[in-house]
Amino acid sequence: MFDKLVIAGVGLIGGSVALAARRGKLARRIVGIGRADGSINSAIALGVIDAAEAPEQAANADLIVLAMPVGQMPGVMAELRPHLGAKTLITDAGSTKGDVVAAAREHLGDALPRFIPGHPIAGAEKSGVAAATAELFDDKNVVLTPLAENAAADVNAVADFWRACGAKVSEMPVEAHDKIFAAISHLPHVLAFALVGEIARRPDADQLFAFAAGGFRDFTRIAGSSPEMWRDICLANRPALLAEMDAYAARLQQMRELIDTQDGAALADFFEHARAARNAWANARGQQ
Repeated sequence: MFDKLVIAGVGLIGGSVALAARRGKLARRIVGIGRADGSINSAIALGVIDAAEAPEQAANADLIVLAMPVGQMPGVMAELRPHLGAKTLITDAGSTKGDVVAAAREHLGDALPRFIPGHPIAGAEKSGVAAATAELFDDKNVVLTPLAENAAADVNAVADFWRACGAKVSEMPVEAHDKIFAAISHLPHVLAFALVGEIARRPDADQLFAFAAGGFRDFTRIAGSSPEMWRDICLANRPALLAEMDAYAARLQQMRELIDTQDGAALADFFEHARAARNAWANARGQQ
């Protein structure tokens, strides 16, 4: 049990970390640091955190979880740095790691060895602390991307914390993380936002939305996510995401040509390959 857990950014992810820690009795006191008084006050009223604190009160924290959008990480790190205790561990919940690690190297100074980068692979289409749940990380993956400067004991402590929040923990290099999640997380969100944005801008958008059903709902669910968070992710992981968008555009062009030339056999083969891959992935995870 930590004496004091600090959540910097008490939204969906940060609030869920606090609730999972409270459920597991992982900290005697859970406090929040944030830029919006309304969000912090809501977190207190909902019982997500015990109190709000200023960055200068972070010196006696055992663990700080940075859970704000990745674009805010550099500023928050710089603000916290003068107030970090000599034994305070820091981790983050950012969806990109290269930019976050670069910010840590620039702003955390001699606290860098105690920063263990992380990424919980969990979320919801709703944002904000009101959407936070203690179960958000149950049986979900958390990826740590340890630095060469990290002590093994500190990495283990952060890993144990996430496991106690219900998650499964793995490790990988920073560069591998950003390439993988550009393909299987960042690209799908961009596609969902693009489709909804295209439909919404049409003159007959109301009619189109009126007839949209399950397929449209399932494909576009993640377009209900935080625009600020996904703006920051797209810009932070720009090279890897652009490469994935180019590859996807080429695949779309291939499908367009098959449809245009009425090559039904090749189109069916294309669909069958994708269907088999998708079902194999879902079956391996007990999903549909």
